[in-house]
Amino acid sequence: MINKRELRQKGKWRSWETTEGVARAPHRSMMRAMGLNDDDINAPFIGLASTHNEVTPCNSGIKPLADEVKKGIKSSDGTPFEFGTITVSDAISMGTEGMKGSLVSREIIADSIETVCFAERYDGLVAIAGCDKSLPGAMMAMARLNIPSVFVYAGSILPGKLNGEDLTIISAFEAVGKRQAGEITDEELRQIEIHACPGQEHVEECLLLIQCRA
Repeated sequence: MINKRELRQKGKWRSWETTEGVARAPHRSMMRAMGLNDDDINAPFIGLASTHNEVTPCNSGIKPLADEVKKGIKSSDGTPFEFGTITVSDAISMGTEGMKGSLVSREIIADSIETVCFAERYDGLVAIAGCDKSLPGAMMAMARLNIPSVFVYAGSILPGKLNGEDLTIISAFEAVGKRQAGEITDEELRQIEIHACPGQEHVEECLLLIQCRA
């Protein structure tokens, strides 16, 4: 049977820098304040970067998935540490000055994930994201950190339905052009708006529909 403490002492995990020895008693005290016990402290530390938020439907359904990932880490004898980061919605900010923050947000996401994992000396990382800035931002952080990492795509939204036809957010964009061209009425545009995105999931136009390991 693998002795986790021996692995730490041999430098197999970098989190030992925060847990081993007399000088690290205050560090361990902070960990115990979060509910960790000896077994937790002696296990590999795995960061869990969750982009869950209520800014955009792209990321508003991630929390239950993050909870399941934590269970998986624990069942594999790891200790998960969940933390969050920012997200902005291109679909909401586009056409306004706010769109200037879109690409910047990708860099902030990457920097924030990298900073937490580097500072806390985590041994591995799982990142969950569901939009087209948080996905590359998470994977940029993984590449910089160069620790065992798994990226989990949070899934795509199901199509909306109107008069028996499938709708997506793209349908709403196209409907704007049709209304401006006089091809549909205000009420028809409103119905497309209401039905295009049926729930709190993740926009289907995301480009990186993959699970990526670094």
